[in-house]
Amino acid sequence: MVPANKTVPVQTANARPPMRITALLEDVLGCKWSWSVLRAIHTGTVRPGQIERAIPGLSTKVLNERLRKLVAHGVLEKMAFPEVPPHVEYRFTELGQKFLAVLQQIEALEKNNDLSELGQRFASAIQVVKSAVDALVQHATGWHS
Repeated sequence: MVPANKTVPVQTANARPPMRITALLEDVLGCKWSWSVLRAIHTGTVRPGQIERAIPGLSTKVLNERLRKLVAHGVLEKMAFPEVPPHVEYRFTELGQKFLAVLQQIEALEKNNDLSELGQRFASAIQVVKSAVDALVQHATGWHS
């Protein structure tokens, strides 16, 4: 029960929930290890021990934190196999595959050293990123612009 002298915020019909994709971008792009983990999984390194060995300097603690967050964001899916000894593998979800494509476009832009074409490639990459982010938002929220 709320005391009479307190107010309770009410969500209006026009208020939109926090953007899941925005949080995902901030979390992944803000962490130096996330992209390395995603790249390793993309190349077929799907078990946590393999991923840790494939990325120099990555600790078990940070790897587990990154994997948990990527699963929570819906980018990765955790597959547990009831074997002896038990093992776990990670793979991309449909959203994760789309998100990876966006990150690969950003990486391709980063690798481009030809400054005469940089403006054109940047504009093209921005269009690709906008389209991919729109698709991700539609997939994650069901919202259409």
